[in-house]
Amino acid sequence: MAQSAFVLILAAAVAGAAPEKPAGTIEVPSMLIKLVEQVDVPAREAGVLAALHVREGQIVKEGSPVAQIEDTEARTAEERAKIEVEVARTNAKNNINIRFARKSAEVAKAELRRSAESNEKYPKSISDSEMDRLRLVVEKVGLEIEQAEHECSIAAFTQQIKENELKAAQQKVERQKIAAPLTGVVVQITRHRGEWVKPGDTVVRILRLDRLRAEGFLRAQYLGRALEGRPVKLAVDLPGAPGAEFPGKIVFLDPEIDPVNAQVRIWAEVENEGLRLRPGMRAKMTVEPPR
Repeated sequence: MAQSAFVLILAAAVAGAAPEKPAGTIEVPSMLIKLVEQVDVPAREAGVLAALHVREGQIVKEGSPVAQIEDTEARTAEERAKIEVEVARTNAKNNINIRFARKSAEVAKAELRRSAESNEKYPKSISDSEMDRLRLVVEKVGLEIEQAEHECSIAAFTQQIKENELKAAQQKVERQKIAAPLTGVVVQITRHRGEWVKPGDTVVRILRLDRLRAEGFLRAQYLGRALEGRPVKLAVDLPGAPGAEFPGKIVFLDPEIDPVNAQVRIWAEVENEGLRLRPGMRAKMTVEPPR
């Protein structure tokens, strides 16, 4: 009886034991969730802050408007540059002077040819002075063609200059806009509507929350394994969801070993789906075996 009871107890203990981890699995019992990226969004131009499009605690997407600097003067300069570009394009397309000079050259050459033919039939019918004048006219209209073509080339270069000035004016207008450089949460507003800002002045502070970093320490005995890039799972106790898992991968192993505890720092980046994780949380990390 005693032996049977012992067998039953042993079987129950085996049945209730936790399943073994796959070979190559590494567990790190304590990881601290930290930010991967945060940014103080600056003004890029000097001026009065005309509008704020966000509030503290608001989630913003990369490229979405955050604030606007007064841009009336910049927009006026942009409109003027657009008009100047249209004028330059019209001048660059204008080849009337070239066509007129070419027609004048045809007429002058024809008149010189007829005079030469007349002299052949009737010697001295056209004086030498007149012939010299006609030759000069032909040379003159040839030079007028070259001058007209030169002016057309200058007009094309002027068009390029005006187009570059338009791009600069458009960029100036864009720099009056302050946009979010990343997807995240606005945690601080440091400038308000109506205030004067200078280039480099911080307007808002944004924290990236869609991707976070888990940082902890790993025993140096695991350094011989290829760990960088290995997939991991973070288990975090969330309100109403104890042991919630989040996938990630190892992105950094500190090459320096701490001589006191023989450990190295390790970082893993985690995709924070639904923004359920928050910086400062603690987690347990499981490094999965290599695939």
